[in-house]
Amino acid sequence: MAKLSLIERDEKRRESVKKYAAKRAELFAVINDVNAAAEDRRAARAKLQSLPRNSSPVRLRNRCALTGRPRGVFSKFGIARNKLRDLMMRGEVPGVVKASW
Repeated sequence: MAKLSLIERDEKRRESVKKYAAKRAELFAVINDVNAAAEDRRAARAKLQSLPRNSSPVRLRNRCALTGRPRGVFSKFGIARNKLRDLMMRGEVPGVVKASW
């Protein structure tokens, strides 16, 4: 089980990413616009850098929904590999059968 503070920190980051997503997209549109003036692009870059660091989606981490484990998380299920294995062994994951031959 991951520390509760780390799980909460990641949730806080996800909220921050949602909050600033529209503003970041708007600034990226100006920065990537070839026809925009160089001064406007420079100003947009400065505004982008002034946004909080945790508003960047790159800082998000995939975590297990059950335990909060940061590594070995299957994105299809949102669960860590060891918990996914336990669920499969109990037959709680539909469409997954233990191999036997």
